[in-house]
Amino acid sequence: MQVPKPTADDIERFRSVVPDAPGVEIRPMFGNLGGFVNGNMFIGLLGADIGLKLAPKDAERLRAIDGGGPFGPPDRPMGGWVTMPPSLVGTPDAADWVDLARTFIAALPPKPPKRSSKRP
Repeated sequence: MQVPKPTADDIERFRSVVPDAPGVEIRPMFGNLGGFVNGNMFIGLLGADIGLKLAPKDAERLRAIDGGGPFGPPDRPMGGWVTMPPSLVGTPDAADWVDLARTFIAALPPKPPKRSSKRP
């Protein structure tokens, strides 16, 4: 499976929708980017697609918007994730959807830091 890579414009578009909020960080993920809160990913970039991890009822509402749909590799979409319709990016609605995802994931228990696999 070939993982799609984002262009510089895709990365800039992604960074423009990730909120500058306490505890939010952007980290690389498989050649793409992910936005995390408390160690849990709430927004991701895969190629040109921006995806959000939402509560089931919110995911259903976003899927109903033209351009919303599964997020992730076509042969293995990520459960509970929805692609943000490109028409929303750059609008106030995008910020509302991203905030819904951030709030949903921020309510989860923080992920513990990964233990180093290196042995002394």
